Amino acid sequence: MSKVIIIGSGIVGSTIAYELSQYSHLDITLIDEKNPGTGATGAALGILMGIISHKTKGRAWRLREGSLKRYDTLIPELEALTGLQIPYNKQGIVKLLFPDDDLSKGQNLAQVRSNQGYNLFVWSVDELKNRCPEINVNGLLGAVYSPFDRQINPTFLTKALVKGASLKGVNCIFGEKVVSLATEGKNCYEVKLETRSIKADWVILATGLGTSPLIQSLGSNISVKPVLGQALLLKHPTWQIKDNFSPVITGNDIHIVPMANDELWLGATVEFPDNQEQILPDEELLKNLQQSAIEFCPSLATAPIMLSWTGKRPRPEGKSAPIIEKLENYDNIILATGHYRNGILLAPATASSVVELIGC
Repeated sequence: MSKVIIIGSGIVGSTIAYELSQYSHLDITLIDEKNPGTGATGAALGILMGIISHKTKGRAWRLREGSLKRYDTLIPELEALTGLQIPYNKQGIVKLLFPDDDLSKGQNLAQVRSNQGYNLFVWSVDELKNRCPEINVNGLLGAVYSPFDRQINPTFLTKALVKGASLKGVNCIFGEKVVSLATEGKNCYEVKLETRSIKADWVILATGLGTSPLIQSLGSNISVKPVLGQALLLKHPTWQIKDNFSPVITGNDIHIVPMANDELWLGATVEFPDNQEQILPDEELLKNLQQSAIEFCPSLATAPIMLSWTGKRPRPEGKSAPIIEKLENYDNIILATGHYRNGILLAPATASSVVELIGC
């Protein structure tokens, strides 16, 4: 059997572990110094924005389409296997169009998606108000509605993936830090933890912001830097819904995500490190985000804040996100990292790419 070690149990590493667990000839170990899904995954909104994105061809589109297709089979598969319920909103995404937007771009994208087999609808202001009564349509051009895009709870999903992988024989080691990778020539033959070492035929680094420190000693100059995001959890018991239609609403890169128990997620800021590589949450940016959301959804002004949270997202420097490839000069070390703001969206397609790289 081939010994596969996956380092990192965020959404990407956990998805890889689960998908590889389908192959009986693999002996898989999933390692993380923290609990699953507590890094960037735990601070994500879980919006699966694929069809409504302007990526229409090439690698970026293939990854998005592949992930969306897999999610619709993966969720019921995991729920049946684990007995866990995974909150999964299949009512799509409504993208608001503002005066600076080009309406023809939405119409052109709808035609492209139709040719690809997906429906995408351009709504008038009247139709937007009818379908989404909470939206203040004054000053809007309308909206684009994508019924094929999704939203999922990242924490629930990651827990289900880890449980599913474990039930299929994956050995999970949490609370232990990987210290180094032992290599000889072009191969990594051992992963060294603080208290033990594990032999390896394949090593997969789904390590997010932990990637650069781990591979620097291997002669790699790949840099993955943090970009901070802040978000809010709001209580909104009077949120109006018509005909049980409750999609994600997005506008000017601000996302309103309806949840259970009359709650909404609102996010997220995008904050880069300063010249000293320091990155601290900017309270003013979070206030501005909330105020901008209130402008097109006025009732949010009275919705109390239940929780605010931050998370650091891994963004590659000098390379396109995400990085899914063999580490240069090594035959059996695979990078599956640097997903930036699309880790949840691209996790299934990333896992599929890793399966191909291993040659399963």
